[in-house]
Amino acid sequence: MDYQYYLSAWIYKVISKGDSEFAEFLHSEGYTTGYKRFKLFNYSPLDFGKPKLWEEKALFEIQVEQIVLKVSFHLVEAAEKFIIGLFNNQQVYVGDQFNGLDLVVKQVERLAEPVLTTTMKYKAVSPVVISLKHEDSKYARYMAPVDNNYSDLLRQHLWNKFQSIPNGFNMPEDSNFRFEPKSEARSKLVTIKSYTPEQSKIRGFTFDFTLTCPVEIHQLVLASGIGEKNSMGFGWCEVIK
Repeated sequence: MDYQYYLSAWIYKVISKGDSEFAEFLHSEGYTTGYKRFKLFNYSPLDFGKPKLWEEKALFEIQVEQIVLKVSFHLVEAAEKFIIGLFNNQQVYVGDQFNGLDLVVKQVERLAEPVLTTTMKYKAVSPVVISLKHEDSKYARYMAPVDNNYSDLLRQHLWNKFQSIPNGFNMPEDSNFRFEPKSEARSKLVTIKSYTPEQSKIRGFTFDFTLTCPVEIHQLVLASGIGEKNSMGFGWCEVIK
């Protein structure tokens, strides 16, 4: 069930085959603003229909022949064909040392971009992560949309991410911004690097929401996700029509 880390590692590997410097930049440095770093790419959960669930073993038993994965990057237009070409016919093993799948990329296509306005309605398809760490605490607290500071933290994270974009223009932080959850939030705890000394657990929430902000911020949400840890597959959002 906790396959997100393996997909992230594979995406880095694919990119490094075509452009090792760009892959190393994404992995080690990313886009920066102040002391914050952003990778500016995101990917969806795997779409494999309705699998058989082995909850006690934390496993999905896949019962389809094809699986769909959506990947998004904040890229200049000239780099888009380069990225699409990199993924054609790639092979990947998704899993740990005990269970997994051998897959091969059979088709890559560019998805049409939605028409954006200042107010959009989204579905958070993968968990949105927002955390807050107090100075007197060793661990960060993972926030829920009902928490008082959630909207402010979400807004600040988006603004910091936008300011990290090279050649991006400075957008006033007092620009119109409103975040409104539109469904009950469902908590999900995801394990990263299972069965290794680096194993950790991250909590996020899935929910529907409306977001009012400049169109440039909406473009960033669709290109690189919302909230934290987008390069690990968190915060993938899709427009609700």
